[in-house]
Amino acid sequence: MKANKNARPGEGRYVRFFSQIGIGDVPLVGGKNASLGEMYRELTAKGISIPNGFAVTAEAYRHALDEAGAWPALKESLEGLNPDDVDDLARRAARAREIVYAVGLPANVEADIRDALARLSEEYGAELTVAVRSSATAEDLPSASFAGQHDTYLNIHGAANVLDAVRRCFASLFTDRAIRYRIDNGFDHFKVFNSVTVMKMVRSDLAASGVIFTIDTETGFEDVVFITGAYGLGENVVQGAVDPDEFYVFKPTYAQGRRAVLKRALGPKKIKMIFSNSGRATTRNIPTDRKERGKFCIGDDEALTLAGQAIAIEAHYSAKAGEHRPMDIEWAKDGLDGKLYIVQARPETVASRRNRNVVEEYKVKTHGSVMVEGRAVGAKIAFGKARVIEHMSELSSFAPGEILVADTTSPDWGTVMKSAGGIVTNRGGRTCHAAIVARELGIPAIVGTDRATHVIKTGDLVAVCCAEGDVGKVYEGEIDFDVVKTDLSNLERPATHVMMNVGNPDVAFGVSALPNDGVGLARMEFIIAESIKAHPMALVHPERLDAKERAEIEKLTVQYESPSAFFIERLSEGVATIAAAFYPKPVIVRMSDFKSNEYATLLGGRAFEGGEENPMIGFRGASRYAHPDYREGFALECAAMKRVREDMGLTNVRLMIPFCRRIDEAAKVIALMSEFGLERGKNGLEIYVMCEIPNNVMLIDEFSKHFDGFSIGSNDLTQLTLGVDRDSQIVAFDFDERDPGVKKMIALAVEGARRNGRHIGICGQAPSDYPEMAEFLVRLGIDSISLNPDTVLRTTTRIVALEKELGRSRK
Repeated sequence: MKANKNARPGEGRYVRFFSQIGIGDVPLVGGKNASLGEMYRELTAKGISIPNGFAVTAEAYRHALDEAGAWPALKESLEGLNPDDVDDLARRAARAREIVYAVGLPANVEADIRDALARLSEEYGAELTVAVRSSATAEDLPSASFAGQHDTYLNIHGAANVLDAVRRCFASLFTDRAIRYRIDNGFDHFKVFNSVTVMKMVRSDLAASGVIFTIDTETGFEDVVFITGAYGLGENVVQGAVDPDEFYVFKPTYAQGRRAVLKRALGPKKIKMIFSNSGRATTRNIPTDRKERGKFCIGDDEALTLAGQAIAIEAHYSAKAGEHRPMDIEWAKDGLDGKLYIVQARPETVASRRNRNVVEEYKVKTHGSVMVEGRAVGAKIAFGKARVIEHMSELSSFAPGEILVADTTSPDWGTVMKSAGGIVTNRGGRTCHAAIVARELGIPAIVGTDRATHVIKTGDLVAVCCAEGDVGKVYEGEIDFDVVKTDLSNLERPATHVMMNVGNPDVAFGVSALPNDGVGLARMEFIIAESIKAHPMALVHPERLDAKERAEIEKLTVQYESPSAFFIERLSEGVATIAAAFYPKPVIVRMSDFKSNEYATLLGGRAFEGGEENPMIGFRGASRYAHPDYREGFALECAAMKRVREDMGLTNVRLMIPFCRRIDEAAKVIALMSEFGLERGKNGLEIYVMCEIPNNVMLIDEFSKHFDGFSIGSNDLTQLTLGVDRDSQIVAFDFDERDPGVKKMIALAVEGARRNGRHIGICGQAPSDYPEMAEFLVRLGIDSISLNPDTVLRTTTRIVALEKELGRSRK
């Protein structure tokens, strides 16, 4: 490559400004620089803020080693390396770094860097500080991320300090972790070169920073943007030293102009990383104060801005690649100018490569007691002897197959992590180092347990279970489980619609990969009990509670305008997550159906629930909604559902009324919902009713005038047809959905709904438990069968076989 004699300052042979490079320049400037240049050149006009900077090219690295004649010594330092010998790897890596750092920078390379830095200072001012980051030529590729393998130096001021940081970045091509990663991924040490990024420092130490994925990292669900963030520099989020805040944004409705966070989780954010002294590269962690911990590090408007930028970045890279290309993006908020910046983007390399046509299900059969809980990474299970590692010096004692238990992990632990059966950490979120490495290695990990190293001891036999949703559990002792793999690519779909019963938003993205026609039953009760925890009326009238309960309500709702706003946001986000997972397929959401004894167990519930002899047939379902004792609580439920459909844009949500005893009760509830902003037919709103009381069947023609569809609740219909309390163990032997009388009721319901041109499905337990009931329903010609997710595949196969006998097929 010839020098440009007419080049402006900062455009010498060994540097390239971001405006001069793009994604095709990886061999010249490495993956990080090529991506920064691509975004700076192509996306700044679209409103994406990229700090300006320049690349010290890989040619500068080669030139430095060539001029010093350092290649023979460098190659000799790694000859005969045994990467499994941690001590040998450390010694040889240190020698290699010494060799590279000692060569210094040739005069022409140093001159180019000084000129480029002067030009950057003209743009940002003499007090400019910069981030100096490694950008290897085999880094940030679609097939290998190299995340955290090489060094970064932050808040560097002055040419002398920048030049030294460049030398250190060059040398970091030979960190222990980078050497091991290259060996594991088949890269030649001497065909990978280091370029260096020099860019304006974003002062996130004074604000916040984090990581964005344009895909759900655990399930591979592609329709969300997943944002994590914490106060201070981003190193804590990346390395898992802090449990960050989390936000999800749903891409399809965002594209329609709906600006709402799909769901969020407040992280503890116990520490934040700042600079020790202004203008110096040294950093330190300080405790985050109580007020900061109690609120999100960025607001909704900022999360949505970041989501929009991430969507634009993904779209650009996908267009360049000619295929969908999910991205892994780092962001930072500058505490000086208040702006949000994108400081790195690379292809996501794990979740996007998962084959979603093959479903692998880990099904727990028996387990011991729960030792700790945290955030699940992946959906697998592992068990073995625990090895608690408190210091890096203890890594050599780790035996392959053990469960690694630590406060947190770092890239230097790569060799050990590769041989671990599972990983458990005290700290970290789902985008931390331990989580990223675990996904890449395909091993289960549980992060953010807070106390794993205090509860688990070296030598304990433990099971790491990530197969039960977002919450990962470490069980004591062995665990018994099955692994079922199913190829969905050739699975036939039946004419009868197969839907699912999904009440837990945490599992929605994962189970939506199963073949389905939507959700036949999404219960509110799980969300209220697990996410809200308080009785709706206690949130409306906290003055009726005792002092202790009022204090608990205040603690729960402290970040909200009012306790009612807390209920509306939590419930709407829980329902919206399920609706988004299956969008645009229908998701039938049942309004609350707690019994009085169940409501009483919620926070503040005792003040609003009287005792009932038989709550199963008491004050529940539709009878509550217009009643003075619950009307205000029902108004909150309706406000939440209105927000889901109108503000969040998830119009695939259909609503369903449970336990509606009489026709006038139906009319009253429909009128009340309209009063609360949920008008049947407006904006496509359909309202169903549970068909679970004999009167629903007997008067189905009349009920059809008030509702758009029916869903048979086989549990309650069986209870009320046979006169058996399904909560009573004494008469449990008499409870059987297969009884001829119950089947007759179901047949009449199907006939009546079809006679009135109304959709009818079943969402009760019967078809999940009994294959013969599923066959009975198919023969009746029921429109849909809603199943528990773990029975979907085998029941679908049976229905397809039966429909072939009957001469039916999906059109």
